[in-house]
Amino acid sequence: MKPSKMTTAIKSKWMLGLALSCAVTLSACNSTPAPQAAKAEVVDTGSFKMPTYETYQLANGLTVYLMPQKEVPLITVNAAIKVGSVNDTLGGEARLTAKSLMLGAGQWSKSELEQTIDFMGASLTTNASKEGSFVRSDFLAKDLDKMLPIIKAVLLEPSFKNKKFDSKEFAKLKQREIAGLGQAKESPRNVIGRYFDRMIFADTPYGKPSSGNSDSLKKLDVTKLTAFYRAYYQPQNTAISVVGDFDVTQMKAKLDATFGAWKSTSKIQQPNLVALPKPTKSNVLLVNKGDAIETTFLIGGKGIRFDNKDRVGLTVVNTILGGRFTSWLNDELRVNAGLTYGARSAFVPYAKDGIFRISTFTKEATTKEAIDLAIKTYSRLWEQGIDQATLDSAKAYVKGQFPPRYETSGQLAKLLGDMYLYGFDDSYINEFQAKVDGLTLDETKRLVNQYFPKDNLQYVLIGNAEKVAPIAKQYGDVTQVDIKAVGFNAQ
Repeated sequence: MKPSKMTTAIKSKWMLGLALSCAVTLSACNSTPAPQAAKAEVVDTGSFKMPTYETYQLANGLTVYLMPQKEVPLITVNAAIKVGSVNDTLGGEARLTAKSLMLGAGQWSKSELEQTIDFMGASLTTNASKEGSFVRSDFLAKDLDKMLPIIKAVLLEPSFKNKKFDSKEFAKLKQREIAGLGQAKESPRNVIGRYFDRMIFADTPYGKPSSGNSDSLKKLDVTKLTAFYRAYYQPQNTAISVVGDFDVTQMKAKLDATFGAWKSTSKIQQPNLVALPKPTKSNVLLVNKGDAIETTFLIGGKGIRFDNKDRVGLTVVNTILGGRFTSWLNDELRVNAGLTYGARSAFVPYAKDGIFRISTFTKEATTKEAIDLAIKTYSRLWEQGIDQATLDSAKAYVKGQFPPRYETSGQLAKLLGDMYLYGFDDSYINEFQAKVDGLTLDETKRLVNQYFPKDNLQYVLIGNAEKVAPIAKQYGDVTQVDIKAVGFNAQ
């Protein structure tokens, strides 16, 4: 008896799930011994290097990364386009354009796309961030010749480009995006980062949220999305990364046949992305959520860009401050004081700028206590510094956590795409362990003094403004907005 189409689809999904669950390990990094508490500093991650890959350009300017990984019969194709919310004019163009790619493409309608991909047990997703848009597909290696035409259609032949797609589906997509904005604001932790970015970067490109706002989304139509697509979705502005089980020579031929005829149609006009000066005074953005019983807050300032040479060392120092469960911030605010369920800190880098932020939440009655304790704990970087035992522990933790971030084909494809978007190279991977091992106490002091914002801190508080306002004014000049107001502006 021949298996049914349903049986075949289920089998493909099972095989794909199995392939996804099998880690595509980095070369020469097959064994990472578990760290022991008494000897954390001797954790050995082996010779941690970037797997072998090749990069080249097609005649049309399309950048290609090929990284064969034969461990499992899985392939990831990731297209990264240099267009994100920094390119938005109204707000939300990049994200809505990326989402609309799946409303139909080439010969396939929206439902046909979904059914065809699902039948193979594959996946294909599209999205956009601040500085990039993405088309990513994961599928079994045997389905390469079936999936490449679909990926090509989604990337090069979206139905909205030729005004073929179902206008009702586009209307539904806009409605979902607008509704999602309102739902996101019900949970302050989902949106506080957007308020913080807007506060730090104001009306510059980095201040634009990828989600847009309800007013801007209502103004977007097919004509505007088509113009946006044509301006940025060009081979000279795109990199395609292929990671997985394939023959390099054959893959080159297939990619050339699939994407070689794609033509760039105009010069890419990118925004002027420059680092802004540091704030000259402390400011507080108080976002009123009248029904809130908690206060969610961020404290921080300017950070680093993606290609910063000290990024690895800062990862170690930030791990101590707020980058793991046993960090200073989490210990003080959660474990010792019981003021929150979690406190953390992070550098968030972009191509030309970045931010640093401390984040947590607490019940309304302990707002001031939590903010003061967060600031006091943060001040330990300067007042107390880091001791050798703490540094050794953080080094071991960071080295142990790093390899699993680049194991699967999907993770490696994303890494290659990020290298294209943000302008860093594989030395970040290849030199990571050596830079961690070489970090000294004196070097941590330099990093703290040079990069962690100390003066003129910026604050965003989301909570019941009537109760929190008297507290907020103790930390800087206060601007108050309501969370129900359109967008994330500090006005």
